[in-house]
Amino acid sequence: MVLLVYPNADVSTLWQTTLMVFLFVLLTVAFNVFFAHHLPLAEGIVLFLHIFAFFAFLLTLWIMADHAPAAQVFTTFHDGGGWGNVGLSCLVGLATPIWCFIGPDAGAHMSEELKDASLQLPKAMMWATFGNGIMGIGMLITFCFCITDLDALLNSDSNYPIIQVLFNATASYAGTIFLGSVLLVLLFFSTVTTVASASRQTWAFSRDCLLVCLGVSLILSAINFGSQTALNAVLSVSNAALIFSYIVSIGCVRLKRLRGEPLLPRRWSLGKWGAPLNDITLVSLFIGFVFSFFPASPSLGDPAWAADFNWAIVIFSATCLLALVYYICGGSRRYVAPVALVKQE
Repeated sequence: MVLLVYPNADVSTLWQTTLMVFLFVLLTVAFNVFFAHHLPLAEGIVLFLHIFAFFAFLLTLWIMADHAPAAQVFTTFHDGGGWGNVGLSCLVGLATPIWCFIGPDAGAHMSEELKDASLQLPKAMMWATFGNGIMGIGMLITFCFCITDLDALLNSDSNYPIIQVLFNATASYAGTIFLGSVLLVLLFFSTVTTVASASRQTWAFSRDCLLVCLGVSLILSAINFGSQTALNAVLSVSNAALIFSYIVSIGCVRLKRLRGEPLLPRRWSLGKWGAPLNDITLVSLFIGFVFSFFPASPSLGDPAWAADFNWAIVIFSATCLLALVYYICGGSRRYVAPVALVKQE
């Protein structure tokens, strides 16, 4: 938004963007430390803002923006990564939208704070995915209709297509900054919830674990001081690791179904749709997992290939190798499952 209003402003160097990340992380962790008891209220307010913003953006883009013809929106494809194949380019681009599913994942890690979680949490996760999926598809189609010149949009001064589309529609710096700020608020509270769920994973909600999340986030963000390529590799690893954890858990459930073994007692079930949905999920997860390791564009024959290479595969493989060595050398005998620490009443 700064670059939109002041195209010549110097605000996008590595050290500047890294300090901005530091500020963002510090604010989100501070909210979890000092205002944790207000988190349910904040989430309720943000839910209202989320729905209000959806219609505000939708109506703005419908009424005020110039629109491309439907044939261009639904029948024109663009190989933005230069892969030479539109289908492959589409698959490489899957890594970003997969992050949208981190929301339902975060809810699962906070189940101990819900009443009747075994029944209510699965319902909330399903309806949230279904509702946001419908709104997301509607917004995506609307956004595509507002792209009348793709090359001009990608090369705009703002560096973010959504900001440029809003400005093209409103022709107003004030209107664009207001709507862009709404996106920032939603992103902020999304990060607040993500930090909260990460702290629950580390241990029961406590300030100590929140400080661990803060320290790890700051250390990883500091990588960006020296290399954006290295930071992107870490981000790609987190995406791949998240997908891999889903593959393991869902794969175990599917294996039990194949063997005809009884599943764990549950109050909510997919019923007869469970097995086919498990299969569809595993296929889509495997595709997303593989393409999490792809670079944004091919670098075959490029002497500067190392700068654009996705090093996530190297980091992920090294981590798996270290984990395997630790497991073989004694980790399997030292591990105590969390359930063993739960006091039985």
